[in-house]
Amino acid sequence: MSLGSRFFGRYEHALDLKGRVILPAKMRVHFTRPGYLTSHLEGCLALWTADEFEHEVEFRQSQSENDPISRNVVREWASAVYEVEVDRQGRMPIPANLRTFAGLDQEVLIIGMINRVELWAPSRWTEKDLGGAASSAIPNGN
Repeated sequence: MSLGSRFFGRYEHALDLKGRVILPAKMRVHFTRPGYLTSHLEGCLALWTADEFEHEVEFRQSQSENDPISRNVVREWASAVYEVEVDRQGRMPIPANLRTFAGLDQEVLIIGMINRVELWAPSRWTEKDLGGAASSAIPNGN
């Protein structure tokens, strides 16, 4: 994957009445084919391109080969994967069960997380634990 197809930045958007969110133009250009929307860590949603999703699937399968507990975790994860398409207006539907999982009500923070796009409820974004050492390594602009 070239640097041009990586995801960066923070964008504030809102769900419409049909549970859709508009992806920023810089991100949506990478979703000319359907993407894969999943539940993810810390209560956010992850949107993967088809190529990156393939890597994620391979990783999860390799983690679950010899362990029944890990297989059940992968089963739960796979049962909540949705293939989604971005329409001509840049809107992407978010299934109701994933909106509930992520606590998405109206506002949605769209975060570029290098190999995926993350969708966060603003309150969860604020509450997440960044980890002391990691957050102190981020320059504050002074």
